[in-house]
Amino acid sequence: MNAFYLGLKFSFSYFTILPVFFKKEDNLNQDQVLAFMIFFMPLIGALLALFSIILFQLLEPLSYLGALLSAFLYMALYGFIHTEAVIDVADAIYASHSGKDPYKIIKEPQVGAMGVLWGVAFLIIKISAIVFLLLNHLYIEFVMVVISSRLNILSLIYTKTFKSSFVTKIKSTFSFSYFISSIFLFTIMGSLLSLYFIPLLVVSMIFSF
Repeated sequence: MNAFYLGLKFSFSYFTILPVFFKKEDNLNQDQVLAFMIFFMPLIGALLALFSIILFQLLEPLSYLGALLSAFLYMALYGFIHTEAVIDVADAIYASHSGKDPYKIIKEPQVGAMGVLWGVAFLIIKISAIVFLLLNHLYIEFVMVVISSRLNILSLIYTKTFKSSFVTKIKSTFSFSYFISSIFLFTIMGSLLSLYFIPLLVVSMIFSF
C-alpha cells in the first residue's frame, strides 16, 4: 500500500508542477513505486484536464481569453514536458542531416533555431485545439483525448526500446500485469465517459506507433 501511495505522489510530482512533498525515508527508486508512478499517468492527465475545465467554467464570460488562459494552465501544470521533447527531437533530426549524432544533440542544454520554431508551432496548435474544445463545451472529448494520449505513451514505453536510462529503468519495473491493468482501468474510465472512447483509443494508438 505504501508503494501504491508513493507511486501516486511521485506521478503527481513528475508529471505536474504541483508541489508534492516527500519524507526523507521515502524510497522512490523501488520498482513498485516506479511502476505505480507510470501506471497513474493517465489519471494525472485527466485531473489536469479537469482543472483546466473548471477554470474555464469560471472564466467563460471572458470567452476566448478565458479559454486561452485555461488551455495555458493545462500546458503549464504538466510543465510543457512534451513541448520540450518536440524541441529536442527537432534539433536532433536537423542535426542528423549534417552528419551529427542525434542522441548527443538531444542531451545538449542549448537548443537550435529549428527546434524553437517547431516547439512554438506545436504549442500554438495544441493550445488552439484545447481552446476549440473548451469554447465548444467538448469537455468529455477533452478528457478522452488526454487519457488516450497517455495510454498511447504507456504502450510505447512498454513495447519500444528507448535510449533514455530513466525510461529504460521505468520499463524494467512496468511488468505486463501493471501495463494491462492500467490499459484496462483507464479504458473502462474512458468508456464510461463515452462509447466513442475505444475507437478513439484504437485510432490514436495506430498513429502513435
